[in-house]
Amino acid sequence: MNDDLSEDALTARLTELRQDHADLDAAVQAISATPLPDMLLIARLKRKKLALKDEIARIEDQLNPDIIA
Repeated sequence: MNDDLSEDALTARLTELRQDHADLDAAVQAISATPLPDMLLIARLKRKKLALKDEIARIEDQLNPDIIA
């Protein structure tokens, strides 16, 4: 079922990814609030957030597969 990772390992990874995503979101908000925000850095952080979101979705799909009858 899970590319050689147990459900517990996937759940732990999911928790870690969600925390990383939240940390990046906080960083983007903090940088955006500065008088002269570094738009290049913000763009890079947003790309990382998007990649994390995609990985989170993949793991959620592995943990809760849609069963198509």
